[in-house]
Amino acid sequence: MLSTYRLVGTIAGVPQTRAVDAVVFDYGGVLTTPLSSATGSWLRADGIDPDGFSALMQSWLGRDAEPGNPIHLLETGELDVPEFERRFAARLVATNGEPVRAEGVLGRLFAGMKPSDEMTRLLRDLRQVGVRTGLLSNSWGNDYPHDLLAELCEVVVISGDVGLRKPDEPIYRLLLERLALPAERVVFVDDFTANVRTAQRLGMHGIKHVDPASTRAALADLLGVAL
Repeated sequence: MLSTYRLVGTIAGVPQTRAVDAVVFDYGGVLTTPLSSATGSWLRADGIDPDGFSALMQSWLGRDAEPGNPIHLLETGELDVPEFERRFAARLVATNGEPVRAEGVLGRLFAGMKPSDEMTRLLRDLRQVGVRTGLLSNSWGNDYPHDLLAELCEVVVISGDVGLRKPDEPIYRLLLERLALPAERVVFVDDFTANVRTAQRLGMHGIKHVDPASTRAALADLLGVAL
């Protein structure tokens, strides 16, 4: 059972309370169209072996990933995009047996990822009912829609800008510091289980994002408002 802490307004003269003040979202795969669709399109267009790609992602992002691997270093800004692309492409296997072109490989991978209209509406609806919104994102050198994010998010924390990454605890602590809120007043929404679990371990409410409809429903239930 969630607790409620403070008065946030009245409806027909009756005091109303809610359990949280802010909802913070991941970017890729949450505020955007699905990553799986973008990745699938890129794999087909570049002729990349999908099993080899999956194995590489598991070795660099899985539970037993070696600390300080190229993705970790890219996300914290310690490895620049061109060098990461060289290392990344060297580990990919093309179905035609040719080397994978390194230059621009990240741009091609994310070419099909666009801001989600449904999630954009959700953030606007949250702000309309007085809920603060924010972003906590691991960056792969992405070109974020900064104007849109400035409209939608009060606080924006991007891993490469701060030298920290999810699911390590320090970046969540920085987020809470910038929000000036205790953990129990914040909801975190991410499509990676490990990232949600860290938020929960620190006392935040966690929602595993599957699709816009289920995330909207979960937030409406948690906040006790119509969204």
